[in-house]
Amino acid sequence: MTVPEPRTAPAVLLPDPRTAPDTVTPVTPATPAPLPVPRPCTLVVCRGCCCGDPGKHPGTDHVGQLARLRAAADASEGRFAVRTSDCLGPCGQANIVVVQPSRTGRAHGGRPAWVGFALDDASLDDILTWAEAGGPGLADPPDALTLQLVDPRQV
Repeated sequence: MTVPEPRTAPAVLLPDPRTAPDTVTPVTPATPAPLPVPRPCTLVVCRGCCCGDPGKHPGTDHVGQLARLRAAADASEGRFAVRTSDCLGPCGQANIVVVQPSRTGRAHGGRPAWVGFALDDASLDDILTWAEAGGPGLADPPDALTLQLVDPRQV
């Protein structure tokens, strides 16, 4: 009994935009896949039922907080990002901000960190300091911020 020779996939010919339109560049299965787009540290700011609610926390400038976080993200030139989400869960510890690791931070063991009671400028200062330093997996949170970390599974 003879064993068939392994077959290789035929090359696919695609137009090469760097040359004349009728020139083609062979693409084979050995062509490397594009590298993944870097994902920065991301601050997910809860704006659900309790977080961001001036009725629940009337002494906090919720709109100003979000504007400050977004301005800092813009100034970071892509080192970290900010987005909002509906209710993230631990409503008893509002305002919640989840600090998600960057792709590199996750590769170094970083996992999302849930920060509760983010109601004042000192909390935002610590969150921004951590994000600017790289976030989970790349930098430790400021000492005071560790007192605000919550486990969303325990609520």
